[in-house]
Amino acid sequence: MNSIVIIFLLVDAVALLLVSRRWAPLPLLVGTCYIPAYLNIDLGPFHFTAVRILIAVGLVRMILRQEFPVRQINSLDRAMIAWVAWLLFSGFFHKDPSSAFIYRIGLVYDACGIYVLIRSFCRNLEDINGVCQLTAILLAPLAMEMINEKIMVKNLFSILGGGDIPLIREGKVRANGPFAHPILAGTAGAVCLPMMIGLWHLHRKAALIGIASCIIIIFSSASSGPILSAMAGIFALSLWHYRYLIPFLQRWAIPGYVALDLYMKDPAYFIIARIDLAGGSTSWYRCRLIQSAIEHLSEWWLTGTDYTRHWMWVVVNWSPNHTDITSHYIQMGVVGGLPLLLLFMYVLFMGFNGVTKALQNEDNNLPNSQFMIWALGASLFAHTATFVSVSYFDQSFVFIYLTLAAISSASTIFIKNQNLKWDNPQFSSIKNLAISSNRSNNGLLTNHPQDKISLFSRQKIR
Repeated sequence: MNSIVIIFLLVDAVALLLVSRRWAPLPLLVGTCYIPAYLNIDLGPFHFTAVRILIAVGLVRMILRQEFPVRQINSLDRAMIAWVAWLLFSGFFHKDPSSAFIYRIGLVYDACGIYVLIRSFCRNLEDINGVCQLTAILLAPLAMEMINEKIMVKNLFSILGGGDIPLIREGKVRANGPFAHPILAGTAGAVCLPMMIGLWHLHRKAALIGIASCIIIIFSSASSGPILSAMAGIFALSLWHYRYLIPFLQRWAIPGYVALDLYMKDPAYFIIARIDLAGGSTSWYRCRLIQSAIEHLSEWWLTGTDYTRHWMWVVVNWSPNHTDITSHYIQMGVVGGLPLLLLFMYVLFMGFNGVTKALQNEDNNLPNSQFMIWALGASLFAHTATFVSVSYFDQSFVFIYLTLAAISSASTIFIKNQNLKWDNPQFSSIKNLAISSNRSNNGLLTNHPQDKISLFSRQKIR
């Protein structure tokens, strides 16, 4: 890290300690969006990126201010705990357990750090919407830098360290901003797009800024993957008005895949290889990697493997023992075998289950709030689709665990906090009267402009 990064990081860390809980996610997101992950401080075998340093500061803040997450462990929290437990345990079965354990400590620290902090900062629906609004605002300067990088063929983040010339493929400039690769930069915009659309009825200005920024980021990356991720998120978002079709789609998803597999000469997942939306796509390589992982299943199925170099012909500069693993699912398998892969998929499944719980417990007279919760699920779906062909190896991991934490908080909020006072017997008659009166008046008690939730409202949050 040079002096500019150190000063910027110190200011960001101090802000994280001093700002109110409502604004606490801002410094974390600033470190994610504006400080490259390849800038780090090495302490022995440990590498502290800007995000990791901010996580440490955030945990100190949480302890000092007693801002612990809501004291109710839900199913998504338990799924995260199970995933972490096997991730750490599987390291003892690798050739160098100490190095494997240190690597896993880093993964656990990253994932649980962001997850716990966002869970502690988001105590109500307004906090969740506030995080989305902050993300929209912070993506705007990033979008401007990336479109400038694409036009001027110069990465402005090079003043912090690193190269200043972006990747160019088939004559197209692929901007990456502070991220490690253009695909990851575009993916960050793609997975945030559903959340930005979800803000539309709650804070339209922030939604417009966020939507425009996400589209610019996707365009500037000049990659097919982010476009497909955005399409997946928008598809999930469009099902909001057709929610009754979800069971039908779930029921026929596997039979549909089997039918496609019988129809195609190659395995069904090779349909991805036929998609090239930005030119020069490497989608065939990604499909071949999946096939190769299946062919070598016996090598990694239990606890992972330390050698994948023979799986593919691509050499990576960070390890002589591995090929380029471009799928987050396969990466989970390489690190901890099928158990870790299945547990990670279970975490994602419980994330979708959390969305269902939040919608079931939310007041039916607040459709705008429900749509925001649905947008979180659509963002999670975009991540789920992206993991097939992209592995998060830089600070982009923040967005998946932020999304999971927001969903976890939403499900906990509506199960416990929002309805806690109504569980008291002395309020039962008032509750029934309010519900019956609201229904008789067609929801006039709640459908008011004042119900809009804004990060910049004057209402005080304890």
